[in-house]
Amino acid sequence: MISLSRRRAGRPSGMLVRLAPVLIAAALVGLPWFAQAAEPPSPPPTESGPAGGDLQVEIKNKGLGKEVSIKKGDREWFMMIEVTADNTVVVRQEKDHETFLVDESENHDRAMTPAEVDAAIEAFINSVKTRAKRK
Repeated sequence: MISLSRRRAGRPSGMLVRLAPVLIAAALVGLPWFAQAAEPPSPPPTESGPAGGDLQVEIKNKGLGKEVSIKKGDREWFMMIEVTADNTVVVRQEKDHETFLVDESENHDRAMTPAEVDAAIEAFINSVKTRAKRK
């Protein structure tokens, strides 16, 4: 067993005393970087423009989720993902003139992550592009 003299037992070592200001400064300098890295970059609130051919795609942020509206002539496709802390609601619609061809929704018992929301929106857009090219 190593025993310390009374004189050293209550005092920090010289090395620790010299490093303490450096460690504190490094932590303070790193905090803004850490806080910035912890927050994911937010996408632009609205993206719109031609997504291929004559499709008009408009994406909007909606709280923690998103919604996308795609138009081609008289046809319209719509998807909304609404995310709360407890669940996620996904709504899909397809309309030709004023007639709904698809009008469905699904509920999930958990909140989707932003990456999952983006992936679902991207998959929806790609499926509409593929179906629109066939017709």
